[in-house]
Amino acid sequence: MTARGHLRIPSGRAALAVDVVGVGHPVVFLHAGVADRRMWHAQLTAVGARHRTIAYDRRGFGDTRARQEDFSAVADLMAVIDATTNGMPTVLVGCSEGGRIALDAALLHPAAIRGLVLVSPSVSGAPLPDYPPAIGHLMARLAHARDTGALDDIIALRTRLFLDGPLASEPRVLGKPRALFAEMNTAAHRLGPTGSNLDVAAAFDRLSELAMPVHVMWGDLDLPNVQARSRYVAAAVAHGSHATLTGAAHLPSLERPADITQRLLEFIAALR
Repeated sequence: MTARGHLRIPSGRAALAVDVVGVGHPVVFLHAGVADRRMWHAQLTAVGARHRTIAYDRRGFGDTRARQEDFSAVADLMAVIDATTNGMPTVLVGCSEGGRIALDAALLHPAAIRGLVLVSPSVSGAPLPDYPPAIGHLMARLAHARDTGALDDIIALRTRLFLDGPLASEPRVLGKPRALFAEMNTAAHRLGPTGSNLDVAAAFDRLSELAMPVHVMWGDLDLPNVQARSRYVAAAVAHGSHATLTGAAHLPSLERPADITQRLLEFIAALR
């Protein structure tokens, strides 16, 4: 049976909720800003059968509890790495906002990172997106829903934009993934503010400094600016590879779990 555990790792005034599965070379998963560590459940278990896999909830998400303070998301990640990897260099797997933190950490702590897998990554210092009118309208509605605290509208619009894909017919993704997406966003909304992230790295113009292998994936139903940014990352790093996931949007680990798991295992195997 694969070893499994749950930890509470302190970082500043936060107690980070962390799941650890398996033994061996460490792989740390960083969730998107519209999810929590549960978006990696399938990968945590499957990859954990061969490696030591770690997934945690950032401040303001899932089961992590934090008293309000300014903080560093990279410092939180390094606290998790220091507590769970036995000093071994790790593979970071980050989606969206999790990808941004993974890139920032790799630039600040390159000796601790042996490879990056980035799914639809955000990038610190990237230009602001220029949305086409149809998507801009949805973004404006989402901003209004946030300003007014209309939780049902927030979840419905996030589901349209990030789970189904902004230009796909909806509802496209059904069943457990759709229910989990709503549950993760409801939980995050109820936790309230946690403070400001103090990380000020601008990775967008420094990607060529990354010496470790980097694999970038994105769905062809994702936001057009996310797809363009993902292509840029794959081309800008020194040892980049990429894959377009046909028929997937922003969170392929939920809608294409077996595909993502296989790609992860192939990337990790190639590092040896």
